[in-house]
Amino acid sequence: MGAYDSQTEGPAAAARAGLVREIDAEGVWAGDPVWREAFAAVPRHLFVPYYYVAGTRGYERRWGESPDPAARERWVRGAYEDVPLATRLRDGELLSSSSQPSLMARMLVALEVTDGDRVLEIGAGTGYNAALLAHRLGDDGLVTTVDVDPEITESARRHLAAAGYRPAVVTGDGARGVPERAPYDRIIATCALPGVPRAWVEQCAEEARILTPVATGLLALTVRGGGAEGRFLPSAAFFVPLRGVARERAAGDAGGVPPGALGDELFQFFAELIQGVLSPREAYEVWAREGMPGRERFGVSVGKDGEWVWLDDREGPLVWPLPV
Repeated sequence: MGAYDSQTEGPAAAARAGLVREIDAEGVWAGDPVWREAFAAVPRHLFVPYYYVAGTRGYERRWGESPDPAARERWVRGAYEDVPLATRLRDGELLSSSSQPSLMARMLVALEVTDGDRVLEIGAGTGYNAALLAHRLGDDGLVTTVDVDPEITESARRHLAAAGYRPAVVTGDGARGVPERAPYDRIIATCALPGVPRAWVEQCAEEARILTPVATGLLALTVRGGGAEGRFLPSAAFFVPLRGVARERAAGDAGGVPPGALGDELFQFFAELIQGVLSPREAYEVWAREGMPGRERFGVSVGKDGEWVWLDDREGPLVWPLPV
């Protein structure tokens, strides 16, 4: 009975097919349809044997081993909803989650994986994303996933094995990469960072692609000549911070910023990118003057001399150090 009960497989397969149809309707896989088959094949419920759903009385724990058949049904159906699932809490703080499947799909398409690529994932989570990568590549040995928390890596390893996948699961500081399994053709981070660790660039092959959340955006970089450069994707992305690296962003004095801008997601993104360089009021003046730019107008260059953010053109005039 529970997460691995054969009675669960029918409802799980139906719910998984529904999730695939929902993501498909959004056109997410138009750029790389091969991912549709991966999402149709990999059983997400095996990676979330329990999870937490926020409610009016706090978090409700849904569990695949519940003795109540109705509770098990809620668990398996919830496992295939297109929402992020809280999987690990400590004193009310979210430590780990399974990301929203449609966002995962968008990121995997944007990663531009090709056959034979060696992929490093930063942030093992439940192991679900590593399973999707292993399924897509058809070779577990091409996929490495790393997390600093040994409890997370151990549970991810168990979930992967239960689903029939055995990529390399490493316990360590994701900001340092996994040099012993380098070089990588693709690096994808599923946790938020303030910048791009130099170690990632050094562990990449020439023309490798790095996709990582920075601020509330997704940054796609190409590695060339010992550096990396690229732009943000247009869409927003919100992730649990990489433990031990991401820092709290100070709100600062928002005087002089119109109330509407304070609630504008695109301005908040810009303000975080330029924090410590301009005050919120100065940031708003620049943002308004430049036509309230979206994420896709911003880029990042990573070199031996540091990390630089730019608007429209890396040659300036609007270029500044990435706050880290």
